[in-house]
Amino acid sequence: MIQLLYSVIFAEMALILLLLFKTPLRKLIILTFDRIKRGRGPVVVKTIGATVFVVLMSSVYSLLSIQRRSEDGAVLNPTDQVLASKHLLEASLMGFVLFLSLMIDRLHHYIRELRLLRKTMETAKKQNRSFEDGKNTNGEEVKALGGEIAVLKAKIKKLESESESKGKELKSAQAETEALRKSADGFLMEYDRLLEDNQNLRNQLESIGHSPEGKKSM
Repeated sequence: MIQLLYSVIFAEMALILLLLFKTPLRKLIILTFDRIKRGRGPVVVKTIGATVFVVLMSSVYSLLSIQRRSEDGAVLNPTDQVLASKHLLEASLMGFVLFLSLMIDRLHHYIRELRLLRKTMETAKKQNRSFEDGKNTNGEEVKALGGEIAVLKAKIKKLESESESKGKELKSAQAETEALRKSADGFLMEYDRLLEDNQNLRNQLESIGHSPEGKKSM
């Protein structure tokens, strides 16, 4: 029993050393503990821990019983002294085993938390880098869009000026058209007047040709 406890203690101390220092075996040990803590592993570990605790309490109770007999005035024989020493040693070793087991469990837990934290930090760094790269790219795109907007504004101003000049030309053309129309109306009125005067002259000439004087002259 005592030799088994010593073996367990030395094994736990070796595990603690392997978990404390970064060695190739630490990853394998962590993976092994990860598998143990899945499924029925935690139940088995708790059962073993409870059994060791019960045996520890039994050794403590036996030790206390021997001490009570000595306090009552009875003289302890060599056998009782050996048993008391044995129970004390076993209780100490089992308590140390449970303490080291708790230390191993906490070390495994904190190493896992540290690994997850490192992965989270690496992911955050990658996201930050991608965000900064995207920000730089967006800045370049904004500059390019600003240049395009400036070019478009210049084109719009040019088109506005051309539109104004075309509008002025259109107004002048409309004014010229109106003036030509008025001139054409005047020409038509003058043409109608000349036709009327010509018709009057013809009528006069015809009237003169049909008069008696006209006949005499003939």
